[in-house]
Amino acid sequence: METALTRLTGVRHPIVQTGMGWVAGPRLVSATANAGALGILASATMTLDQLRAAVREVRARTDAPFGVNLRADAADAGDRVRILVEEGVRVASFALAPSRELIGELKEAGVVVMPTVGARRHAEKVAAWGADAVLVQGTEGGGHTGEVATTVLLPQVADAVDIPIVAAGGFFDGRGLVAALAYGAAGVAMGTRFLLTSDSTVPDAVKARYLAATVRDVTVTRAVDGLPHRMLRTELVDALERSGRVRGALHAVRRAAGYRKLSGTSWRRMLRDGRALKHGKDLTWSQVLLAANTPMLLRASMVDGRTDLGVMASGQVAGVIDDLPSCAELVERIVKEAEDTCRRLTASR
Repeated sequence: METALTRLTGVRHPIVQTGMGWVAGPRLVSATANAGALGILASATMTLDQLRAAVREVRARTDAPFGVNLRADAADAGDRVRILVEEGVRVASFALAPSRELIGELKEAGVVVMPTVGARRHAEKVAAWGADAVLVQGTEGGGHTGEVATTVLLPQVADAVDIPIVAAGGFFDGRGLVAALAYGAAGVAMGTRFLLTSDSTVPDAVKARYLAATVRDVTVTRAVDGLPHRMLRTELVDALERSGRVRGALHAVRRAAGYRKLSGTSWRRMLRDGRALKHGKDLTWSQVLLAANTPMLLRASMVDGRTDLGVMASGQVAGVIDDLPSCAELVERIVKEAEDTCRRLTASR
């Protein structure tokens, strides 16, 4: 299915696997790329050496284009950009809007720049700065999310910018791909759907929790880091929501200490990173600490399988997913469903 997205990135199908921390590693990204979609490597939890090694591992597993997700506010963002350029990565995606200068540096090196936005004005800003495409996530999407549904946000952005749009939040099948194209998108991005594949390295017990979830088991909470965060409702989430300020602060310090020991990150760096996530919000110090060590909470589940100690970011689609196909099977299925849907629509006219 050729669209502006496939022409821009060089992939065969207008489907993107998002850069999920602790989930989107070399195995999942290369499997996605070999299936003809665009795999995005999550780099925020990697050191510079780990990032370069991960990029080279993906390269060893596939000849297809792939991308890397970066934190635009990271202190070493410039060093990470240089690694992408040196290693010939095709696409750079961002969870936060990169600066005009960072976009320019990437574009000059021939790297496709694709920031993620949750509002029309943000799409207009990065488009004016030279972004090649924009990933538009509605509130149905997992992780940090906004308040506007994809079906409302997507046409707003499509009317506002003239660069390719990738729709995210609520997509998991070929019908959704056709709907996104009808709204003006050039493709869809999916996180939870790719997390729930046999190529994902997430522990089987954690995948089982996702598969058992209903739509009502996916919630948005501010209890983890003070920001709207869509995830599976668990005992830990309930406990965080019930805890008062003192208990919340103690919990934050304990989690932050664990993450600092694991990552080697200084307290100064953690506090700076936590404050960077505020987005102008009035967070308490315990929330700043929780924001800084949210990667630890995600790692506990996504890597260690400790759903009792970690959180599980999730899109609402977890409530309607009931299988674990390979990436190749998933992409093939979505493309076939999309083609069948288009034929059915044409035949009904």
